[in-house]
Amino acid sequence: MEIVSMAAENKKHIVVLSGAGISAESGLKTFRDSDGLWMGYNVEDVATPRAFKKDPQLVLNFYNERRRDVAAAEPNAAHKGLADLEKDFNVTIITQNIDDLHERGGSTNVLHLHGQIFQMRSVANISTIYEIRGDINVGDLAPDGFQLRPNIVWFEEAVPMMEEAAALLHDCDYFVVVGTSLQVYPAASLLHYAPPFLPKFIIDKKIPSVSNYPNLHLIEKPATEGVEELRKLLSGKY
Repeated sequence: MEIVSMAAENKKHIVVLSGAGISAESGLKTFRDSDGLWMGYNVEDVATPRAFKKDPQLVLNFYNERRRDVAAAEPNAAHKGLADLEKDFNVTIITQNIDDLHERGGSTNVLHLHGQIFQMRSVANISTIYEIRGDINVGDLAPDGFQLRPNIVWFEEAVPMMEEAAALLHDCDYFVVVGTSLQVYPAASLLHYAPPFLPKFIIDKKIPSVSNYPNLHLIEKPATEGVEELRKLLSGKY
C-alpha cells in the first residue's frame, strides 16, 4: 500500500476546467451556440432565483427535462480520454456542467462548480443534499418543510466551490481548459489564478480570446479530438 501511495504522490497533477462544449458532443444542448437561448428559453427565465420566485413550476419543469436529457446521454471520447489520463497523472476535473458524464466516463475526482442535476435541496438549506432521479414539482417538500429545488447554482447566485477550485491552480503541474467559451463568470476567472509559469492547454472548436496569457498551447478542435491530441502531447513532449 505504501508503494502505491508513493507512486500516486510522484504523479504530476493535471487540473481540468470543462464546460458545455465537452457535453455537447454527447448530445446535451448548450446555450452559447443558440443566441443565448437554452432549449428555447431565455436563461433569465429558467436559471435565476427571480425566475424561480416568479414561476417555480416552469423552472422545475425545465430542470426535470434536463434531468431526463442527462440520464439518456452517454459519456463521449473526451470524458473517457480525461479519465484515462489518471493512469499516468493525478487528475482533478473542475466542471461547469451539471451532468454526471465525467463520473460515468471514469473520472474519480470531480468538482462541480454549478451543482448537479441529480441532486436537490431545500430552498432554505444549501448544505443538506438529496439525490433525485425523477421529477421535482411545486409542493414537494424537504424534511425541513420547505420547497425542494434543484441543487444548481443559478445565475445571480454565489458559487460556493470557487475558492476551492482557485486553490487547485496553485497546486498543479498543468491546467487544461476544454469546451468552454470562458464567458461565464466567476468560472472563467480561473484562468487568472493560474501562475504565469504553469503550462496551459486550451481546447475548443472556437478558441476564446486568451492571447494575453503566457505558456498557452491552443488546440482548436472539438473536445473529443482535442483531448486525444492533449493525451499525445502529454505522453510525448511533456
